[in-house]
Amino acid sequence: MSVTATATATDRPRRHRRHTGIAVGAALLTLGLTSCSGLGRTAVGPVIYTTERDRVVSVHSPSVKGCHRLAPAGADEVANRTLIDMILYRTRDCTGGGTTYVATTLTDANSPRSLPWRSYRFVH
Repeated sequence: MSVTATATATDRPRRHRRHTGIAVGAALLTLGLTSCSGLGRTAVGPVIYTTERDRVVSVHSPSVKGCHRLAPAGADEVANRTLIDMILYRTRDCTGGGTTYVATTLTDANSPRSLPWRSYRFVH
């Protein structure tokens, strides 16, 4: 025995409303996700640096916003293993001259006579 369904005139508006509701819900979800994505954005990957006492410090996925301080004594070598370029500063507050641009996946090492790096920020 075979049963066939036939759409009636009352089924069509109900189906149309359901499809419209799904489309509106998907659009709102997409809008919500894209508007919130910038709030907690991180630089995916670690920033690894070596202090003056050869201590290796690794900071995983720091925020892309703001100034990030390194160890109090600073760092002699900084490896940017994130997906975002960064700028190194010799001050604790990401100000002043003598900065160095470190592209993603590159490392910067100071000469023994240079001042240590004390902070960094991401270029975004």
